[in-house]
Amino acid sequence: MKVGRTLVACLLLGLLLSGCGGQSGKDAGKVKLEFFQNKPEAKGSFDKLILEFNESHPGIVVSQINPPDAETVLKTRVVKNDIPDIIGLGATDTYSILAQSDIFTDLTQSNLLDSIDTNYIKMLQDITGMTNVTGVPYATNANGIMYNKDIFKEMGLTVPKTWGELISIAQKLKDNGKVAFYFTYKDDWQTSLPFNALAPNLVGIDFFRQRQEGTVTFQEKYREVAEKQLKLLDYGHGDNFGKNYADGNRAFASGESAMYIQGSWAIPEIRKTNPNLNMGFFPFPTGDDPDQNRLVSGVDTLLTISEDTKYKKEAEEFIAFLLEPENIGQYIKEQTAFAAVIGVEQDDPAVAEIQPYLKSGKVIDFADHYIPAAVQLNSIVQSFLQNRDIDGYLRKLDSEWDKVANRK
Repeated sequence: MKVGRTLVACLLLGLLLSGCGGQSGKDAGKVKLEFFQNKPEAKGSFDKLILEFNESHPGIVVSQINPPDAETVLKTRVVKNDIPDIIGLGATDTYSILAQSDIFTDLTQSNLLDSIDTNYIKMLQDITGMTNVTGVPYATNANGIMYNKDIFKEMGLTVPKTWGELISIAQKLKDNGKVAFYFTYKDDWQTSLPFNALAPNLVGIDFFRQRQEGTVTFQEKYREVAEKQLKLLDYGHGDNFGKNYADGNRAFASGESAMYIQGSWAIPEIRKTNPNLNMGFFPFPTGDDPDQNRLVSGVDTLLTISEDTKYKKEAEEFIAFLLEPENIGQYIKEQTAFAAVIGVEQDDPAVAEIQPYLKSGKVIDFADHYIPAAVQLNSIVQSFLQNRDIDGYLRKLDSEWDKVANRK
């Protein structure tokens, strides 16, 4: 159900009172389109593609807007009814809230979706609870476990397929004086990486719909998730809560741990320290049946068109250009991402072991894409891993979920 623009401001909490003005319009006979996207690390990649598009489409000028704290700026602009022509953002709670208003063009019947993997289209429908599709999945990512192939070879280890095998490997590494996992829990968002693998595989994404309906609770369904989150901490280093994401990338690149629970987005950062690291990346094995394990992979960037733009045709031209195999191929190579476009593959050897999951559609979305930002999941998980109180943790998840639900 659409919530309507008059209610959007009530749903977009914690807004700053500043934004940047739109740049769309016509100038000297050219259509000017504003492309607003939220990933600072992707700005250079999009700049190259925009330059090529502008040169090959002389009647259109696309300008990229990528401000700091982009999602807050975007929410502010939505409240001010100053909506960019084209928006690129992740399939998260922010997108869900915006999609349930009437600010995006309905693309359900658009040819732009013809080449898109239907698994990722369904993710957008699941996140929003809508049958209509208002975004085009573009680039995707993956959450799993990176490993140092040289350390594994030295220790005679093979890639684990079950939770039991994972813990057995971690114990063997620990017994031999090696760090199994390099945790970077000074940054609270890093604490949710194991959560995002365990929760969807062990409990399922349908849980969140049922939680909205009030038929299930975290206390009823999430004890195994919590227990396994804690178990992993037995195999960290001496300062799990004193190291941040940047520290972890450098440490793993330098061979300080055998494994690193992380997202594919970290690969370019790791290679800045050690471009020759012999690493692999496997799906997080969460249970004892390897056939039931799925790769956590979500929509990292989707593309939307403003319902209010006067230049929908030109906006569609730009998105169609980005979707061309050679163009999205260039993007995913530079970003070490994956394409939502069927048939466009990531050939980086570091992610070769997860490719069969992507090709067969054996994927499931990130759990935190379904949890309202106002719940402050990352902070709750970080506190739990420090105090190790499972009952308190699950109660907190339920109480914060209910608080947010009651405000709507």
